[in-house]
Amino acid sequence: RITMELNWGIIFAAAGAAMAAAMAGIGSAIGVGQAGQASAGVVSEDPDRFGSCLLLQLLPGTQGIYGLLIAFVIATKAGLLSGGAAALTATNGFNLFLAAIPIAFGGLLSAIHQGHVACAGINMIAKKPEESGKAMLMTVMVETYAVLALLISFLLVNGVKVG
Repeated sequence: RITMELNWGIIFAAAGAAMAAAMAGIGSAIGVGQAGQASAGVVSEDPDRFGSCLLLQLLPGTQGIYGLLIAFVIATKAGLLSGGAAALTATNGFNLFLAAIPIAFGGLLSAIHQGHVACAGINMIAKKPEESGKAMLMTVMVETYAVLALLISFLLVNGVKVG
């Protein structure tokens, strides 16, 4: 008979890491997909606008990178990647889970809304190609909130004392 004791610290930390990567990644996939659809329409009419459209399409993808970064930081801190996770307490694991919340939700929502702004910018480029700088600036403004979510998650993760 094999008995297995659950380590709630590991479970909470792994759930936080997965949540950060998955939710921010889902938001990025949605935002990049929306902008890609808008770009395809513009580029089909004028292939010379591919570069401007591609830049706008790429921007919502950064939130997925931010979520993945926090997932790696949590997994490393919790010892999930090195096999040293056995010493992680439930409290520490739960604190790591909570630290993932800002980038998980901030990444999800900002990527989707950045995709909407990118679509509007792509439509602007379709009518006035000389306005691509303004379209880029408006799209980048949404990024501010993803960066803030990344920063607070990073600070919270680093505030958890493990071991």
